[in-house]
Amino acid sequence: MIVVTGGAGFIGSNLLAALEAKGHHDLVVIDRLGSDDKWRNIAKRELVAVIPPEETFAYLDDHAAEIDAIFHLGAISATTETDADLINDSNFRLTMKLWDWCTWRGARFIYASSAATYGDGSAGFEDSSAIEDLAKFQPLNAYGWSKHATDRRIARMVSRGEPTPPQWAGLKFFNVYGPNEYHKGGQKSVVGHIFPRAAKGEAAKLFRSHRPDYEDGGQLRDFVWVGDVVDVMIWLLERPDVSGLFNVGSGGARSFKDLASAVYAALGKAPDIEYIDTPVEIRDKYQYFTQASLDRLRAAGYDRQTTPLEAGVARYVQEYLAAEDPYL
Repeated sequence: MIVVTGGAGFIGSNLLAALEAKGHHDLVVIDRLGSDDKWRNIAKRELVAVIPPEETFAYLDDHAAEIDAIFHLGAISATTETDADLINDSNFRLTMKLWDWCTWRGARFIYASSAATYGDGSAGFEDSSAIEDLAKFQPLNAYGWSKHATDRRIARMVSRGEPTPPQWAGLKFFNVYGPNEYHKGGQKSVVGHIFPRAAKGEAAKLFRSHRPDYEDGGQLRDFVWVGDVVDVMIWLLERPDVSGLFNVGSGGARSFKDLASAVYAALGKAPDIEYIDTPVEIRDKYQYFTQASLDRLRAAGYDRQTTPLEAGVARYVQEYLAAEDPYL
């Protein structure tokens, strides 16, 4: 049995589809479906159960002998959330409780960290788990801090030789895009925001640069196709001897202008972009560059190439966003 917290969410539901395609059918989702269409993210999946978060540990205890692995993807992921106590409870404390449970019960544990742990990027984007390296990073928001606190705590326990799950991995996701993110509202990928405007023949709106060393639309991100993210997680499941903290991105930074242009190209249209001021409330915390170093993942044996931006965007637009049924 494989448990996926946040399984009805964006990355979680893509993981479930991949697990099912690999022949895993004893799949458990821990998530809250709400009253919108989030349930459609898992409507095509064969599931053992969908468990509300408040029943997590009761369910895990009742089925401990059956559970092989937990993918912990559930979190408050909004970088704009300001309730730090809520973020602490949902992200840091819950992750450590699940770590302890997996250690005690002998289940494998793969959890979502984030590129937000790197802060403004001035300390680099190396996914080292050395105590002194992790101490250099300064996240810019409470969400990033909660993921960073988790990474640091686990690194400290591992360095002390304390008990761990039989396999563990923390995955620092960069800017993921792809199907089943429709419930995320303002937290959707930039592709998800640009598509409806481009489809209607309107201009995409991107943030203007407020730094002289970047042109408007020239801000750079590591955009990664969700299928590549899922491939890494499936690879880890099939290699129980691999543990550690790993970046999960494309390995190459591209501009927002490139991304927007790829959306229009996928629709057979010329780019149409307007630039607006970055909101003052986030301007001083806005990242101008992110790029995943994939060296540690490659050294661990992962050799699959990542999807080029234009190919990933074209697939997302043509096979999902422009389709009658956009769900995976």
